[in-house]
Amino acid sequence: MSLLSDPRWSDAIGHLPDYLGNHIRVSVTALLLGLAASFPLALMARNRPVMRSVLLGGASIVQTVPGLALLALFYPLLLALAALTSRWFGFGFSAFGFLPAVLALSLYSMLPVLRNTITGLQGIDPALTEAARGVGMTPRQSLTMVELPLALPVIMAGIRTAAVWVIGTATLSTPIGQTSLGNYIFAGLQTQNWVFVLFGCIAAAILALVVDQLLALIESGLRVRSHIRVTAGLTIIAMLMAAALAPSFTRTKSSYIVGAKTFTEQYVLAALISQRLQAAGLPAATREGLGSNVIFEALVNGDIDVYVDYSGTLWANQFHNTGIAPREKLLADIKTTLARHNVTLLGELGFENAYALVMPKARADAMNIHSIADLAAHAGTMSIAGDYEFFARPEWAALKKAYGLSFHEQRQMQSNFMYAAIASGEVDVIAGYTSDGLIARYGLTVLDDSRHVIPPYDAIVLLAPRRAHDAKLRDALRPLLGKIDIRLMREANLRASGSDANSSPMAVARWMWTKISEK
Repeated sequence: MSLLSDPRWSDAIGHLPDYLGNHIRVSVTALLLGLAASFPLALMARNRPVMRSVLLGGASIVQTVPGLALLALFYPLLLALAALTSRWFGFGFSAFGFLPAVLALSLYSMLPVLRNTITGLQGIDPALTEAARGVGMTPRQSLTMVELPLALPVIMAGIRTAAVWVIGTATLSTPIGQTSLGNYIFAGLQTQNWVFVLFGCIAAAILALVVDQLLALIESGLRVRSHIRVTAGLTIIAMLMAAALAPSFTRTKSSYIVGAKTFTEQYVLAALISQRLQAAGLPAATREGLGSNVIFEALVNGDIDVYVDYSGTLWANQFHNTGIAPREKLLADIKTTLARHNVTLLGELGFENAYALVMPKARADAMNIHSIADLAAHAGTMSIAGDYEFFARPEWAALKKAYGLSFHEQRQMQSNFMYAAIASGEVDVIAGYTSDGLIARYGLTVLDDSRHVIPPYDAIVLLAPRRAHDAKLRDALRPLLGKIDIRLMREANLRASGSDANSSPMAVARWMWTKISEK
């Protein structure tokens, strides 16, 4: 089957109205907010050296912050602000998705507008402004009738640059809950759906190029005083926005939002839960690719309604426990802590997805390494790879302390890429997942954690506070509880790592339900 005949293209196109509409909405809002803030500041600072240096320096510093980090930073800040407004004034707001994305992207857009507006105005021949004052123009008239028209090409170049930057960076807003064209890229990377990755990149690039050319048309119209060009550019932009945003206004808002983290298993389980809700007559949609801390806070604040988490993640990462507890006690303590957040632990799915140190079986046997304790003696000459959060998690600190682990090199990469990296010999050890079917595919072995440093990671279903007494939701999900064993989950994850239409999370979820319903 050729790439172009791959049925996953139709799946990608099916998501386009939602993803593109939301991408345009957040990009346009951020760009307009950035322009509204930066343009007046540039006008005020153009003849004030100190103010000009402070503004350009601050905007330049913002540009040095990676886009994903800037987006992520706004989420906890807005959460804290929402808590304060709720406590002091009796109202709150959602810090999930749209608002942090808009604020972060608007900051990103300010530097080119500030710099180009100031540079364009300062580059005007002083003789022209002198002549304007000589014929009796006021400073405001000189600015609007002489300086701004002359500086327009430089200013518009800054606006065009800002628009391209915002559209490109908006693809990184997926982990904080903002739907965008980045949903294709994040989902595609995690599930090895290269059609989705390619489609998302192409769609974002085309959108940026179209907007840039339309702004260029408006710029040329303003420069030569062509009302036709300006009107045509603005009309086409308005039409594109209307066409992209129309589905958002006509679509019925989903009653239930299913959350998912940033790895394959989560995409599959979110699809399975969504399908079960829809089968029960409950409208549902998914919010995928969310960070671990973001997704829990989103549940607590009612931005999502249900998702699957893991007992060990909640115990160590979310609730900051450092000790090791037996499975039953750990689950009981988690349930108690969740209750303080008004979060309901509906039940366990029936499998555990724990972190595990993994090596190629043939090499482990040759080196007589069967446990993490055995590994410690060789770690100084070896490299280890983990996902983006593993080396910052308390489990890693506990493993190093308990076993005296000290590797020659640590590398971070996408979870799916780790398995290919260890199979090819690029790394010696990976921090894998016990429910991952790729362990068997690549002939790997899980090293024994003889000191039980890694806590249990039972998959559990969590409900938002507002869904605590939702009988329909409970009834729809109850058939899943205790019915997904480790063998089924491993096979599902292995299927989802494929490269055909049957490997999509929705297709794998349908297959899982047939197996569950047979039990």
